[in-house]
Amino acid sequence: MSDLKQAVKKVIKAVILILYRLETIIFPVDPKVIIFESNLGRNYTGNPRCIYEEMVRQGLDQKYKCYVILEDTSTEVPGHAVKIKRARLKYFYVLSRTAFIVSDSRMPKFVIKRKKTTYIQTWHGTPLKKLALDMDDVSMAGEKDITTYKYNFAKNAAQWDYLISQNAFSTKTFRQCFAFYKEMLEIGYPRNDILFKKNNLKDITALKQKLGLPLDKKVILYAPTWRDDEFYGKGKYKFTSKLDFKRVYEALGDEYVFIVKYHYLVQDKINWSEYKGFIYQYDMTYDISLLYLVSDMMITDYSSVMFDYSLLRRPMLFYAYDLDNYKNKLRGFYFDLLEEAPGPVCTTTEELIQYIKNYDSSVYEEKYKLFHDKYNHADNGTASKQVVELIESIRTHKTKNKEEKFHIN
Repeated sequence: MSDLKQAVKKVIKAVILILYRLETIIFPVDPKVIIFESNLGRNYTGNPRCIYEEMVRQGLDQKYKCYVILEDTSTEVPGHAVKIKRARLKYFYVLSRTAFIVSDSRMPKFVIKRKKTTYIQTWHGTPLKKLALDMDDVSMAGEKDITTYKYNFAKNAAQWDYLISQNAFSTKTFRQCFAFYKEMLEIGYPRNDILFKKNNLKDITALKQKLGLPLDKKVILYAPTWRDDEFYGKGKYKFTSKLDFKRVYEALGDEYVFIVKYHYLVQDKINWSEYKGFIYQYDMTYDISLLYLVSDMMITDYSSVMFDYSLLRRPMLFYAYDLDNYKNKLRGFYFDLLEEAPGPVCTTTEELIQYIKNYDSSVYEEKYKLFHDKYNHADNGTASKQVVELIESIRTHKTKNKEEKFHIN
């Protein structure tokens, strides 16, 4: 019976994709339709969210037909956007007619990007670890081999019309690793605009109260990345940290609380109840920018969160227990982490605890300045507004061309 069900599912999927291809031929592109997607539709966060919410702020969500792709359509989304699930009939209909795609990850391979559709790829971080065409090998679930992975990535990236970059380093790296030669928007990340607008005591206190965090303790954000070779299946990775949380609790519990933030690809559901009042865990629906703001310091490893958090000029520590394996086998780096990290790089729990207890900002002041100057020069709190201006400009230009072509008054 299971084999029959699988066969039926394959037939249905094939039929739906045929209908979708026909829709791209039959239906015209609607110049007012925009699709926003964050993290493969798993949540409503990041750059696409901030761009959409800037449209809401300007009242443009009523001028355009905005669609947010979400697995969980009960997620609260402001404004007039319509929430739709991936791979449903309505999804394919909207996809066939959209004038704009705003996404921070690769779209599915079946997506047909039409000539009159503009694809704005926001991406999701400045890279430390090697990406796409720069990778020497691939250990990720669902990927057959490095050659196929690179081919599929290059084919997907060829659909992008614009790519957002956080800094000059990313611009150069993205051109190389994505083979992207169209227009680069070196404007900083829309998701970081809030770090300029809400980085004040009043807003931070309000955020802490909203998140249920204590006001009488310091907050440490722990935000590690995922490991390519630690997974349950395609797109479903494990939380594999070697941090001894019990020891951290014993050593720091009187003065600090911990926020544990998984990468969106991590699917583990860990029971933190034994650390109630010390460890706070917010699921993928929480935008990490809010967690940056409420944190007094951050611990990460090789995640791009380091580049965003450095905008706040707050202490950063790097718990890199598997540094050699990650750097030499899993991914490889674009720069020397030990050389550039604007904070201590630790390999054991005890070492990390000691650095937290005795952190001296003056020791890392010069390295932090160099890091900030190199990676934060483009962020200024206006990235979302600049992308919305671009969308408006493209739509106006296309409408004007259409009016001139058909003599419409």
